[in-house]
Amino acid sequence: MTLAPSPFDPAFEAPRAPFWRRRILHPLVALLTQGVTPDKLASTLAVGAACSLFPFLGTTSVLNLGVGLWLRMNQPLLQTLNQVLGPVQLAMILVHVRIGEVVWRASDAERFGVVEMVRAFSELPFGEFLQRFGRAGVHAFTGWVLTAPVLAATLYLLVRPVLRRLASRRTEPTGVPLD
Repeated sequence: MTLAPSPFDPAFEAPRAPFWRRRILHPLVALLTQGVTPDKLASTLAVGAACSLFPFLGTTSVLNLGVGLWLRMNQPLLQTLNQVLGPVQLAMILVHVRIGEVVWRASDAERFGVVEMVRAFSELPFGEFLQRFGRAGVHAFTGWVLTAPVLAATLYLLVRPVLRRLASRRTEPTGVPLD
């Protein structure tokens, strides 16, 4: 019969928690045990996700900073979420542009492909590039303005009950944290 190694044994290694538990769940639980309410945490995640998908590269960190300061949200959580959602932001830029094209009833001449835009960016002078693709920025902004509130509300409504359950499991009825 083999006994499990004792935690007091120098050769003992505690099993590592999976990535998502270590990097996402544990920090969220730590915030909940530091007095951040589940509702405030849910609103931070929802607003941070919406701001992180703003369709202009290089602006989301400043946008998250400004909105987070204005609404008194957790800055490290906002900036971490911003970094995690970077690839999603890239994918959503074209989606936002297409939504804006529908709203503004863009002509076929105004529509473009990503490859065409990247090639034009590298070949054309910046002023000419803006002249050619400037309306795409208006379209992208319009698409984001229309989708961001829906995304934020949906995320808030989905995440809040989960965080409330997580917070209730972390405390006993006396309010003393469980560890």
